[in-house]
Amino acid sequence: MTPFELQEPKTLKQAVGLLDPDDPTVRPLAGGTALMLMMKAGVFAPTRLVSLAKVEPEYSAITIAPSGEMHIGAMVTLSLLERQKGIAAAFPVIARTLPHLSNVRVRNVACVGGALAHGDPHMDLPPVLAALGAKVAIVGPNGTREAAVEDLYTGYYETMIKRDELIAEAIVPPLAGRKAAYLKFTARSADDWPALGVAVAFTADGDKLRDVRVVVSAATAKVMRLADAEAALEGGTSDEATLRAAGEAAAEEAPVIGDVRGSAAYKRELLRVCVGRAVRQALSGKPVH
Repeated sequence: MTPFELQEPKTLKQAVGLLDPDDPTVRPLAGGTALMLMMKAGVFAPTRLVSLAKVEPEYSAITIAPSGEMHIGAMVTLSLLERQKGIAAAFPVIARTLPHLSNVRVRNVACVGGALAHGDPHMDLPPVLAALGAKVAIVGPNGTREAAVEDLYTGYYETMIKRDELIAEAIVPPLAGRKAAYLKFTARSADDWPALGVAVAFTADGDKLRDVRVVVSAATAKVMRLADAEAALEGGTSDEATLRAAGEAAAEEAPVIGDVRGSAAYKRELLRVCVGRAVRQALSGKPVH
């Protein structure tokens, strides 16, 4: 590993000032679970790492407002989010997802901001937050801007975040009675990288599905919403014909790619089946096989 400079600013503003918009070898460091692997493998050789470990404590905190809106600081670890009091009641889909996100050693170190900023389409948290309609606050030299989670991703390991910007927090709107589920298919253990991830969220208006969001990950180069699948479900019921039509729409719409976890044809078939399963799981609150 080549030598590099390590900076430990005390504020997020100072951290932003230490980043260089023109130098890709200067990176922020949060949990470092992905960055350190890249460095050890020789894929990335930094000249400067800007550690966020000592920035203001507010960025390591979780707050749930009386309205139900949740603010998750970028330096909150995945294990802290998993254990946070009130999460299971306020956002059960997050509570169900986190225990199967990587392994406990990674969750003890990995941070929410890094999980969102890394841009790896196989990660579990981005599609869940995208389905919930979450947004992120991004801090840069010119102030703070907000972006929907699904809009963060522009390509494979590519995001809209500039080199001199940092995610400060994730903001999750109140569930307010909405149903949500995340279903992932792994070829090996449950905490492995998925071949496919599907997240859904909707309001159950009697027997009708309203305000539907369908998000796909892992089988595509980036986390993305599937507008055609959403349209197939909107206003419909959870009957077999509607769910089958939504699965077909998703399989036709998604730009599925193959990799070591499965061919494009295999993943497309998974998607065709899993959209309906995710809807059923959201309605029941229990895994559907």
